Amino acid sequence: MKERIKQFLTLPFLSDRRVLLGIWTLLSLVGMLKLHRSHNNFLIFKGVYWHTVNGTSLYAAYPSEYSDVNHYGPLFSLIIAPFALLPEWAGMLLWLLFLSGWLFAAIYWSGLRKSQQVYIYWFCGFTLLTALFMQQFNIAIAAIILSSFFLIEKEHEGWAAFFIVLGTLVKLYGIVGLAFFFFSRHKLRLILWLTVWSVILFLAPMAISSPDYIIGQYHEWFTCLVEKNTHNLNSFAQNISLLGLVRRTTGHADYSDLWLIIPGMVLFALPYLRFSQYKNLAFRETILASVLLFVILFSTGSEASGYVIALLGVCIWYTAAPWKRGKWAIALMVFVFILSGMGNCDLIPKTIRHDYIQTYALRALPISIVWLWLCYELCTKDYTPIEKVNAHE
Repeated sequence: MKERIKQFLTLPFLSDRRVLLGIWTLLSLVGMLKLHRSHNNFLIFKGVYWHTVNGTSLYAAYPSEYSDVNHYGPLFSLIIAPFALLPEWAGMLLWLLFLSGWLFAAIYWSGLRKSQQVYIYWFCGFTLLTALFMQQFNIAIAAIILSSFFLIEKEHEGWAAFFIVLGTLVKLYGIVGLAFFFFSRHKLRLILWLTVWSVILFLAPMAISSPDYIIGQYHEWFTCLVEKNTHNLNSFAQNISLLGLVRRTTGHADYSDLWLIIPGMVLFALPYLRFSQYKNLAFRETILASVLLFVILFSTGSEASGYVIALLGVCIWYTAAPWKRGKWAIALMVFVFILSGMGNCDLIPKTIRHDYIQTYALRALPISIVWLWLCYELCTKDYTPIEKVNAHE
């Protein structure tokens, strides 16, 4: 049986990118099942464009249009514009295809080895579907962070800066792309382009509104995010993070998250002191994995759809190492897939899903273990390619 499984997994069609693209496209079509049932997020996104054009608040409640409120920056109005102008069903369909296509392309053009790409396409597919059901921009955030890293790797600092600023002005998460600054061979060029794109993209929404309106909306956005962070602390659907895991499992609510965030930032930063490892691509890719995990584990805004970002990081951690992963790492990947990847799935009994996984933010547990393991490796392991080590022996 074991040999048959191995033979099946080596079939050429399983690693054919055309087949994989077809599967991801099919997932986008499946995401359309939520049309007229649970497509509130898409209605919010459409509203960002129309409220910008009409000069009304982007962060007020509009019960007659949708529930909840928008939390994205004014720049998002230009991204969603082509989809907001179409009939609802067509706009949503193309939006889902756009999101999955963007991430698929970002992985394809990333520079990751083909084996890494194939692993990601298969491993992250289920979590991608969860995000597609929610029409969430987190899929694009994963693509933005990945693109920021590999554009710096390819010395395209101008475009790397574009994606960093784009992600920051839409959902703040994009700012983590600055973590790759130290790997740039043209730091001054990167700083220059960050400045240029910050000005251009800040002003861009004014093309469909006015300067006073956009400046006012950025001020409202900041206030909205501060309020949302307070609300997220004890939210059932948000804070599915290491912060939420600790808060919910301990039952304590009267402490500051800084007690976790500050040690987390120190642990995240320590590998940057290993300057001798910068030359190794595997080390830099593992830093990328750390960033993708950190942004979910240490954000009170982490939600089910954001786990496509985290699982992308887990896959890169697992495949980037120049050494062979052992049985414990394989077992952990299975744990990640079942609990972090499928924790929001109807295949898991409702009692377990609701009363334990969601109530205690347990989806964050496996990826927290991965991140701590990753940090240990970044601080202690030699990421020199095995073939180079053998060549010197």
